Amino acid sequence: MVRTWVAGWAVSRRTPPPVAMPWGFYIEVADNPVERGRHVLPEVDELSVRSAAASVNVPRTWMKMPAEPEEIEPWLSQGWVVAWEDTGHLMAIDLATSDPVAPEGYTATVETVGAVVHVRVLDSTGEQAAQGQMALLGEAVVVDRVATGEAHRRRGLGNFVMRTLADHAVDQGAALGVLGATDAGRALYETLGWKKHTTLAECVYRP
Repeated sequence: MVRTWVAGWAVSRRTPPPVAMPWGFYIEVADNPVERGRHVLPEVDELSVRSAAASVNVPRTWMKMPAEPEEIEPWLSQGWVVAWEDTGHLMAIDLATSDPVAPEGYTATVETVGAVVHVRVLDSTGEQAAQGQMALLGEAVVVDRVATGEAHRRRGLGNFVMRTLADHAVDQGAALGVLGATDAGRALYETLGWKKHTTLAECVYRP
């Protein structure tokens, strides 16, 4: 599941393809002031974490892995810090259709660019109120960048975006949905039937 998430995130964000490393994968991230690149470890052990950390000399390089942050913190070398506020959850669902209808006062657009499906929800003035996208990977999709504008929250827009993406995923022949969630996002996704697969510990090189 971690490998699926890595592949889909790269497609969704239009980065170069993940590069295989002894401990997992590396993704180069351009034009991002917070992140220069990320190492993702599908499996976690002390040697892999130490090796990945030791390979990095560029600030704002991240490592993400299926583990509790307390487990990996003792294995980090100098310059690395656990990003406690960014540690999230890898979640999955067996996809199903539900024919969602946009909440009153809103309209939706769906656009597919390459292997990425974009859903945008507009208010009555034509301004964007919510959004979400997903990368198509054959039998799986990776959902990404789901967000609702502050003025439009608690109106069911996030629910609508997620269900709309699921319907289009099923139409494309996908059966499995995967995503990386924040704490706040996890609460929404669980109401829609998504299940937590593992914690995603995150750390960043800040010498």
